Order: sequence, then structure tokens, then C-alpha cells
Amino acid sequence: MEAKTFEVKTPLLTGGRSIMPLARTDLVSVGLNFYSPGRKNSLHTHPGEDHAFVVLDGQVTFYDKDDNATVLKKGQGIMLPEGWYYRFENTGARPLALLRFSAWKQGRKIARVEATGRTRGEDATEYEHVDGTPVEGQYWELS
Repeated sequence: MEAKTFEVKTPLLTGGRSIMPLARTDLVSVGLNFYSPGRKNSLHTHPGEDHAFVVLDGQVTFYDKDDNATVLKKGQGIMLPEGWYYRFENTGARPLALLRFSAWKQGRKIARVEATGRTRGEDATEYEHVDGTPVEGQYWELS
């Protein structure tokens, strides 16, 4: 395997959220999650995976399964161990850019489990806008 460089950059959105995979190996991935103000995700966990988020821009509030809140601002991060149920929301007035690092245990088969029991088998390997629309020719990038 060779070294890989990457750019911390993602298309701007009209709303919603996106996931920009930046680099990965068999054991580690790096990605950029982008959320419009007010956008949130649902309570979930990642079996066989430890991961961390670092706020590059904006403000985020993470909630655990008991709804305890942790507010993070630019330059702050959180480490989530395997099996930790959480959700988060962009609670700032501007777009949220989160750098995401994941370390996978060998043999991991399920990427995500929702609190409802719904599962997802694979992590994104290509740019994915979940909702909203990318703004043609405009990007958020680390500056």
C-alpha cells in the first residue's frame, strides 16, 4: 500500500448534510462530515469501531443514549469508543465541518446500528450528499 495525500474540502450544500471520504486503509478511515445549521442525525452506534470527531468549523452538540449533551466548538473533539450510542446536531448558526477518524477492528461486518435496530453494512467510499443539493463550483475548505 502507498501513502496517500488528501485535501480537507467538500462541496457547499443548499441544506442537509454530506459525507466526504478523504482516505482509508483496511483499518482506518478519515472523512469530512458537513452539516447545514439545524441538521442532525439519529441515535446510533458503530460496532467494531472506535472513532473521533474534530470540529473544524461551526458548533456541534453530541448526545449520548441518555440524552446528556456535550457542546463542542472549533478546535475541540470527542473520542467515541466501540459500542457507544450517540447522535449529534449542528447547533451553531453556520455550517458544521467535522473531521472524522475511524479505527476498525478486524472482522467488523456491520458499519452502523440505529437505536431502532436498523443496520448498514458498509461505509461510504465516494462523496455522498444525504440530502440538500451541492452548490455548483462552491466548496467549504480548511483555511
